[in-house]
This record gives sequence, C-alpha cells and structure tokens, in this order.
Amino acid sequence: MVYGGVLNMSTGPILYSILIYMVLIQCAQCCVPSTIQAQVPVEVKAGYVVSKVNVGDCGARRFYFSVCDPDFAVLPDGTIVTARVTRVTSEGKSFCVWAQDQRHHRWKVDVTLTHTEQPHVPQQKTGVLRRFRRRWSPPPIYLQENAPPPYPKDLEQIGSDSSQNQTVYYTISGPGVTTHPKDVFSCDERSGLLRVHRPLDREEFPVVVFTARVFNVFTRKETDLPLPITVHIEDVNDNAPEFVGSLLYSVEEHSKIGTVVGQINATDNDEPNTSHTKIRYILLSSTDLFSIHSFTGIISIKSASLDRETQEKHLVTVEIRDMGGASNGLSNTATATISLTDINDNAPTFSETKYKARVEENKANILVLRIPVEDKDLKGTPNWKVVFKIVKGNEKGYFRVDTDPKTNECLLYVIKPLDHEEGGQLMLEMVAENEAPLVGSGAWMQVPVELTVGDEDEGPVFSPPLLRLRVQENIPNGTLIGTYTAVDPETRNSNGITYYEDTDPASWISVDENTGGLKTTNTIDRESKFVSNGMYNITVRAVDTIKKQGIGTVLIVIDDVNDNNPKITAPDQILCEQEGELGSITLHAEDADARPYGEPFTFELGEEADGKWKLKDAKGTSVVLQQAVALPLGLYNVPVVVRDLQGVGEVQMVNVRVCECVTDTPGEEVCAAQKRSAVLGSWGVLAMLLALLLLLLLVLLFVFICSTKREKLYIDDGSGGMLLKSNIEAPGEEVKTDPFLLVCPSPVEAVDSQLKGQGVGLGGGIGGGMGGGMGGGMGGGLDQQHMYQENAFQTSNREFVTEGHTNIYTSGQYGQGFYGDAGFVNYSGALDMWRSNELYLDKKLVYFYEEADGRYADDLLKDYGYEGEGSSVGSLDCLSLMGIEEDSLDFLDTLGPKFRLLAHACTRTADDEEEE
Repeated sequence: MVYGGVLNMSTGPILYSILIYMVLIQCAQCCVPSTIQAQVPVEVKAGYVVSKVNVGDCGARRFYFSVCDPDFAVLPDGTIVTARVTRVTSEGKSFCVWAQDQRHHRWKVDVTLTHTEQPHVPQQKTGVLRRFRRRWSPPPIYLQENAPPPYPKDLEQIGSDSSQNQTVYYTISGPGVTTHPKDVFSCDERSGLLRVHRPLDREEFPVVVFTARVFNVFTRKETDLPLPITVHIEDVNDNAPEFVGSLLYSVEEHSKIGTVVGQINATDNDEPNTSHTKIRYILLSSTDLFSIHSFTGIISIKSASLDRETQEKHLVTVEIRDMGGASNGLSNTATATISLTDINDNAPTFSETKYKARVEENKANILVLRIPVEDKDLKGTPNWKVVFKIVKGNEKGYFRVDTDPKTNECLLYVIKPLDHEEGGQLMLEMVAENEAPLVGSGAWMQVPVELTVGDEDEGPVFSPPLLRLRVQENIPNGTLIGTYTAVDPETRNSNGITYYEDTDPASWISVDENTGGLKTTNTIDRESKFVSNGMYNITVRAVDTIKKQGIGTVLIVIDDVNDNNPKITAPDQILCEQEGELGSITLHAEDADARPYGEPFTFELGEEADGKWKLKDAKGTSVVLQQAVALPLGLYNVPVVVRDLQGVGEVQMVNVRVCECVTDTPGEEVCAAQKRSAVLGSWGVLAMLLALLLLLLLVLLFVFICSTKREKLYIDDGSGGMLLKSNIEAPGEEVKTDPFLLVCPSPVEAVDSQLKGQGVGLGGGIGGGMGGGMGGGMGGGLDQQHMYQENAFQTSNREFVTEGHTNIYTSGQYGQGFYGDAGFVNYSGALDMWRSNELYLDKKLVYFYEEADGRYADDLLKDYGYEGEGSSVGSLDCLSLMGIEEDSLDFLDTLGPKFRLLAHACTRTADDEEEE
C-alpha cells in the first residue's frame, strides 16, 4: 500500500511479485494466439492438417495441448489434425484448443473452420421466373439413429402445388432409395408420404439427401422442379470414447510436483460438440503419485518421492467417460505406463570403512588391491560408472587406479618400485566419483587404504642413481675423473661392495673394484660415434657379499677442444665450361669440433694457385671458387686453405676438372667423355667377353703348337752345304746381292743339269730306272715343282733314296709366309748346298727353341746382359758367303769362334749315334 507516496515495506515484495506474475502471464498470452481461422473442404478426411497453434515466440517454454472436440486432435508441436471424417456446413464449424505450460497456466484458443466451396449463384434465365410454393419445400427431416422397431415408420408428406389442378404422382431417388444405402426410404406415389424402412447409424450416414419429383399421371411430364429432401440422422450416445495414441510415458525421477508427464488422448464417434462427446478423464490408480486433468487428460506428478531405484515403472489406470463424466455416460479404461528415467542421485559407496593390502618392495606394474563399490543408479550409464581417484598419499606417483568396466571395481596398481627402507607403511585416501555429476545434496564417499611394504634383501644402491661428470676430451690415460659408490640399503654403508664396469661402448673408462674410482683408459674423443650431443654414458655394476647387484649410470659430459681441422667435403669437382663466362663451383667444408672451434670458416687460396683462380662469397661453411682467367679443358689442382674460428686449418687440394658437360645441373655435373666411357652397354660387355674368349683360344693354340715335338734331323759330315744369313720375312741383303746366289739356275734347270750327266731323264716325272753315272744306286719317284721369285721360294714334296737312306723334303714357304717342317734333299751343286744348309739350320734352331728343357746346358742358347765390355765372339751379322767355293763345305771350319759352337752342335758324332 502507498501512503503519501511512500511504499509500505511490508507489502512491497508482494506487489512486486504480483506485477512480475502479471507481466509473465501477459507475455505468455502474447505468444499464444487467441483465435485461429482456417478453410477446409466440406468433407475433411481423417488425418487432415487443419492448422497449428504457433507458440514459436515463447522462448524455451514447453506447452501441452488438448482439444475440446473429439473430431480433432492436437499433436505435441501444436499441429491440429482431424481424428475422423468431418463435414463442415456452410455456417462453418468452431471448437477450442487448450494450451498449458509447465507452470499449469492455461490459455484457450478458439478455432473457426469454413469450407472452401464458393456459394452457388444461379444464372438468370430469360422468361418469367416460376414461383415455388412453400409446401413443395419442406423443412429438413430429423430421424433418430438406430431407432427401435416397428418399421416402416412415417416421416413426412410432401405435396406439390400442381396437385391442386392436376393429377400427379411422386417418385424419389438417390442415396437411401436407389443408391447406397438402398431401400431405406420410400414414397407413396399418390399421397407423397415418406417412410423409413430400417434404422440408420449416424456415425455412418449423418445426413441423407435424396430427390423427390412430381409427374402428371396422364402426360408423364414433370409438373415441378425436383425437390431435394434432407434427412438428418439425430445422434444418440451409442459410442463409448476410445483412447488414441500411445500410453507410454517417461519422466525423470524425483521431479518436482506438477511436472507434466504426458497427455491422454481420446476420441468419441458421437455427434461433436454435444454432451455425447464431452469426455472426462478419471485416474483410477496411483492417485497418490499422479494426477490427471479432467477434460484435457494431462497427467502430472503429484508427489516428489518418485524414486527409480525403488520402483522404475508405474502402471496407471485411466478411465474416459462421455456425457461429461455423468453416470449415464459411456466409458472405457486403459493402463498407462509411466517409466522413471535415472538421474545420478546415488553416489558410489564402499562396502568397507578401511582397506588393507601388502605389496613387495622393488615390484612394479602389479595389481595390489581390488576395491568393490555399489551404485544404485542405472547400470552401464554415466550415473553408474565410477571414476576412482587417489586424493592423498600418492604425491610421488607410485600408484595408479583404474576401473573394471564390468564390475565397476577399483583396481589399485603399483607402477614404481617401493622401498621398504624409505617407509614400511603407506596410507592412501581414495574417493569414488561418477562420470556424471551428482544430483542433490549428496557427497562423494572416501575410504582409506593402508599398504604394508614388504622387506627383502636388496642389492647395492648407487647414490645418486645418475652421476653426472664433466671431462675434457683428449685427457691423458689414467686420469681419475670421479668416484661412483653404492651403499647397502639395509646397512647403509659400502662395506664389502665391489664395482665392475657394466657397459662402456668405447672402452674409455675403467672402474676400480674397491673404491669405484673412474679412470680413463683410452683417449676420449668428443667427435666419436659413441658420443651423442657431447655426452657419453656408461653403467657401473655394484655387487655385495651375497652377490646382490645394483646398477648405476654415469653421464659424462665431454668438453670440446680444437683437435680437428676443417675439411672440404667434396675435393673432386667438375666445372662445366660455359662460352663467354668464367665458371665457378661452390666448396663446402665441415669441422667435427663444436663452437667456438668450428664454423664460421675462413678460406684462402694457396701460393700455388698461380693467379688462375679466385675465391668469393664466403658464407660460414662455404665459398665460391671461380676461374680468374679462361682455362683450357683439363684437370687442375687448386690449393685452398680452410681455417676455423680459432684460425686453425691447413692447405687442402681441390681437384677441378674443366670439361664440356653433358648435364650442368648443380651437384650432378657429368663430363661428356666420362659420360661416354661410363656407358658401355650390353653389346660392349659382350664384345669384351668375345675378345677374351678369342685370346684364350689363341693361347691354347700356341700351347698346342709349341708342345708338338718335331722330328729330329741330322746332316752327315760328309755332305756339302752352305750357310746363308737370312730371316723368315724375306731373303737378307746377302741373298739379294750375292752374285753367286743371283746367278743360280732355277730349281728345275739345276736338277735337270745334274741328272742329265747321270743319265736321268726328265719328263713329267722321274720313274723306273735311272742310267748314267747313277747306276742302280738311286731309285724311287721324283715329282716336284719349284717357284723361285724375289721374295719367295715354294716347293712341294720330294723323296730321294740315296745309298740306302731315304730323305724327305716337305713342302714349305720361304719368304713372307710360313715355313713348315722340312727334311732336306742332297743336291749336287751350289743350289743343293745352300738349300740343304738352310733347311738344316732352320730345323736345328727350331729344335733348340722347342726342346730346350731337354738339352744340356752347354747346348742351349743363352742371353747375357751387357756389362760394359764386348763379347769375344762378336756379332753374327758379320758372316759372309763371299768367296766360298761352290762345292766345298770347308768354310765351316774357318768361321772362327762365332760358329764353332754351332758347328759342333751340327756335327753328328759316333757318340751321339750310340746314345740314340
């Protein structure tokens, strides 16, 4: 109340609440339409969408709808549909829809339906309009459905004005007469009395319209226009209401009072908008938990004690009764099922108030304890699944907890070894939570877990487990870099512990067995492959008196020294010649040392560069080497001095090949010649293999020829002959210029002249007997052809028999060709002598060459080195045939020491014959 413009503080909050409530009501009324108008066909089929109650501007508010006309139904989204076939008259049809929100505020929506057919406007006809009398247009006839017998029953009498002055008769046709339903109505032809012969069901035929006609009895002509007769079937309450839709509902447990569970929908086939279809909903069971609205059928929660864990489903019996619930109304009952959905209103609980377990020390990744829990919420849901946490006692991370997905038990694991000496008893505090947050005022439950750490005799323990030492590379061998000792966990001392080297990849460190001292045994190289990021690891093993062991790790940090010079990574380079340009290449260097003993490098040319090259564009680890002058193709050795940041370096030779390149892609340069030599191909390889095969066959042929033993020939001492200086290619100068040799007759003439004096005749050959001086001392066949030219002498086989000896002269070639095996022929005369000696000497020399291994040492040809003094024998080139008598071989005795050994070798002695 306001007194003098001052608001009474006691009534202020109430007024504020009333104002807020009115504003909320007004806003809700603004978002719910008060009226809906829609056009529909005259006859609307079931399921036809009429319209929709649009509550889109009401925010997140939830509405429940109900309809007051059983011919219609409202879907949860506010869509209005027909529940059965409905006819809309010309006057239209009206009904209401109720909208209710979660706070039980209700709004009425008036729905008006009109049919879409346009009113019929009769066309005007020419001529005089006829007037119809009222009697020919009777009012609608009303007939109660399913009226009890007897039948037929009189309905109405029709009469036409034409019956006043004419004799007429009446006929009816159409539905109920001649079409379905047939034979329901009849008409007396004379009186026009209408009768009904059987009952009709309004739900099937709410209105029957048939046509009455009047005719002249005599002319059979129609005396008036056809008259439509409308029969309305009046409704009686003969249909009980029926349930529509599903009767399954769900609501969260522990919901507030007044929470809407769902809506019961029902329909009645009797006349709409009458008491016959006014349905009332009555709850017959579970009235202490639920309530139902009498005319909308909305079920709401009446009690806040709905607990899913106590009872998950509730079966509610609902009665629907027409006539507004009057006792004379028809009714029907059904059972609705209301399921309670789960919420996380139950926290997990432990069955014990404290748990105990034992775990052995030095054990890891083992299951220590299973802790069961109980959760009454729905199994398998986030409300039931438990998440365990260790809230106290696991600061060092020794333990881990998991959840068994099947049993929901807590699984406690030890993931790091425990030490009994550090603590024999451990106390953990465990809490069990759900995946979903807890609803209500409950709290998560905690439980203590006591763990006993078992004791066992352990091996020595290094302290610290990882020892870090810093040394400089290249320190002298035997340097003590540190001491690494272990203690017995039980006695806390190092008595009786011996130390051994466990792992030392580079064998750089030795461990003193008694003291654990670490000394260098080899040069420590920071650039070794065993060093990673300047660090080197070894492990040391400690063994106590009972053979228990412990392992410790030593991390050696190696300080770098400048003990490596920068090196050019690719000293062999190819520089592609480019026309009109001075070529250049990029040299890269690297240093195994780290900063400040490495890059950036300085590059200089050596003194031997001779001004042909220059350096430019040095960039830390690279420099460009460029021609200072144009250079011809070839290989050049360029001295380059590379120094590190401390000025330490040396001269390095870079081999630069200047060539025409097949490809000049940087880093892939290939010289043209190298390209051709590198690409041999399969045919080249095949040709090489074939050449090697031919060479092998040639060697085998030479071996075969050289290994073939030739026949030994001897020359009788008394035989005549002559020695000639010659070679296998052609006769020597002596042969060409010696007048004695040049004037020799041809072989045929010489032989012929010798044989003629002895009575030998020449014809195409020599046969039979021989006369003259020969007597019977020589016989046999003689057949030979000779060809004597400047550079060649060729003969065929010839055989002689002289004083019981057979001498065979085999064919050969003398000159540029080959010279085969040959015997000799004892000719008389100069020609016979030089030929015989030639053959003998050739045979002798071949014999010495091929069978040298089987001869005496004095009988062999020997090579001697020149030692500053000439040989007493001299050279064989001074031999000459000038002045030698034609038929004498005495010149062989005066050849001197040059051929004395050769003459001796050519002489056949009696001792030799005996040896043979």
